Amino acid sequence: MNKLNQPLSGWGRYPVQTCATSRPERYQDLQASSTTQIARGQGRSYGDAALGETVILTERVNRMLAFDSTAGTLRAEAGVTLAEVLEVIVPQGWFLPVTPGTRFVSLGGCVAADVHGKNHHHDGAFSQHIIALELILADGAKVACSATENAALFWATVGGMGLTGIIGEVSLRLIPITSPYMQVRHYAAANLTGVFALFDNAALDDAYSVAWIDSLATGKSLGRSVLMTGHHADAADLPSVMRPAAKSTLSMPFDLPAFVLNPWTVKAFNQFYYSREGHKTQPFFAHYSDYFYPLDGIAHWNRLYGKSGFVQYQCVIPTAGAFAAVTALLEKLAASRRPSFLAVLKKLGAQNQGLLSFPLAGYTLALDIPMRDAGVLALTRELDAIVLAHGGRVYLAKDALLTAQTFRIMYPRHAEWLRIKQAVDPDGRFASSMSQRLDLGVQHG
Repeated sequence: MNKLNQPLSGWGRYPVQTCATSRPERYQDLQASSTTQIARGQGRSYGDAALGETVILTERVNRMLAFDSTAGTLRAEAGVTLAEVLEVIVPQGWFLPVTPGTRFVSLGGCVAADVHGKNHHHDGAFSQHIIALELILADGAKVACSATENAALFWATVGGMGLTGIIGEVSLRLIPITSPYMQVRHYAAANLTGVFALFDNAALDDAYSVAWIDSLATGKSLGRSVLMTGHHADAADLPSVMRPAAKSTLSMPFDLPAFVLNPWTVKAFNQFYYSREGHKTQPFFAHYSDYFYPLDGIAHWNRLYGKSGFVQYQCVIPTAGAFAAVTALLEKLAASRRPSFLAVLKKLGAQNQGLLSFPLAGYTLALDIPMRDAGVLALTRELDAIVLAHGGRVYLAKDALLTAQTFRIMYPRHAEWLRIKQAVDPDGRFASSMSQRLDLGVQHG
């Protein structure tokens, strides 16, 4: 395969690096090389996880190999996107068991990041619904692994950010649905105390839940939120006429000038959004695309943060210290006067066996922070200190600024992961800019 040098970035558009890229056309062309390399799906990790010396672009290795519409199982090449999967399975009465906030990600990316969704508190992460993986190792061998076969390699690969090998094929269990619609309910909370009380109210619990937070609210309104719960609607409960999914043609055609997205404009938007969504006090039906993927309706929405891009800071805090930590994080962000266009809070369930998997029992907060000056680095260091003090960690799929020392504290099973990595990739062929930044290939005693 010919290599082409080109500038690449993650979805946050920071950092940007010139990488040698290769694009295999078929599965049999997907193989390790003698240089350090990392596989890249749709480039929807936010930082430098899919950047490196050589980047293997896998979007054309995207065949769906087997779909059992009776048993609800799917086997596909790792380059296929969730959007492509949904187009096939939803009309047949099936849905993804776990989905992140965009459908424009690859199956391989979902495995590498062990993505979680709005239902993690009930159904766990993506890895817990995988039947099997086929992994292409550094020596070219193709190895099947699962929770019961080559289990150590499996649990090092899920959440392992593509560093154990190239994820070639994914077999997945699906969940049954009877309609493409969700039954949704919104609950407004005046502040952070209110939204934590909503999350903890068993009577309001649903299959899926997520809270939008006004990141600029301060004082008594700190953390004012709208909790959005939902479940898959039964076809029998739907009105006779339902609005189809919106066919949005919205696009951000250029980089928004930095001065447009400022504390005043974001504050005005947040006031409007809180009022509009918080007043939806009665249950309503929404197409799954509107509930799970609202930002997918705006192509290139990452341009909203301007040419310099942004970092998404996502952390999880164990339940016991979550309220105090989220309070401190929101106070720190508000004091920085950095206009986070998006702030989201979710409740997570128990952690799984993934050695580098992100979720653990507690609450996860995601913040978009525009990259406008060197102060962003200082701010994230302060956020890291709050997270560390409360026993939490940062999500590698979103990270661009974490230090190696902080990473090793946040992910205490790193050494165990590294032993497996070195066994299957002794020469360190699989490496990314993120793994080099975090010393993910180095044993520290």
